[in-house]
Amino acid sequence: MVRPRHASPDLDRIRQSQIMQDDWPAQIDPEEVAAERAWLVTFTDLVSLMLTFFVLLFSMSNVNVGDWQNIIDSLSRTLRPTPEKVVKAQTATFNIGTIYRRQAIDLNYLSSVIEEGIKDIELLSDTQVMLLEDRLVIALPGDLLFPPGRAEMTERAREAMFVFGGLLGNVDNEIGVNGHTDPAPPAGAEYASNWELSTGRAAAVANALRAAGYKNDIIAFGYADSRYRQLPRAPDDVRRALARRVDIVVLPTAVGVSR
Repeated sequence: MVRPRHASPDLDRIRQSQIMQDDWPAQIDPEEVAAERAWLVTFTDLVSLMLTFFVLLFSMSNVNVGDWQNIIDSLSRTLRPTPEKVVKAQTATFNIGTIYRRQAIDLNYLSSVIEEGIKDIELLSDTQVMLLEDRLVIALPGDLLFPPGRAEMTERAREAMFVFGGLLGNVDNEIGVNGHTDPAPPAGAEYASNWELSTGRAAAVANALRAAGYKNDIIAFGYADSRYRQLPRAPDDVRRALARRVDIVVLPTAVGVSR
């Protein structure tokens, strides 16, 4: 029969000490502990930022939309001011404005053309062409165009004006027509005063120019005998004949172009 053997007390102490040494951790390094806990700092920052974000959302939920938009607009103008637009200088010789703008004819050239043209019109051979500083005046004799006291041209006058109007048919200069009379009252009872008679004659000449091919608007005025005193000194019958006239005034500018 085998009897159990009992370990000695010294052997038990050695074994117990070995077990404690195997289970007890090694000595803790503080730097390693700090490195292992570094993620806590990042996590704390993240939680703080999220908390701040939610607080901001909560505060914005109670802000007046109009006031908030005004703040945004103010910041936008401050941080992003509107850039100044730079207009490039014209580089082309021709553009829309120059191609389609009507061109006025030089008055010196036009004066010579009209003087040559009226030589072939017998009825208008006594027409005076005067080139002034700022206009060209073509004085048509009223006695050859209209019967006394009337504003309707004779048939011969219409034919002459149709030929004369062809000289101005392709002209884009501004044109006006001014009617004049002598101081004597109008003959007949058709017109009450020389104002109506002079205006009617100016309108008749303007219509004749339009019928002959002038395409632009014509302004007609009646001056009656208000310019009679401006005529040069001459015998009374000659001066009165000069007063009974219709002036066609051609300006140096084209229609629609301001001077």
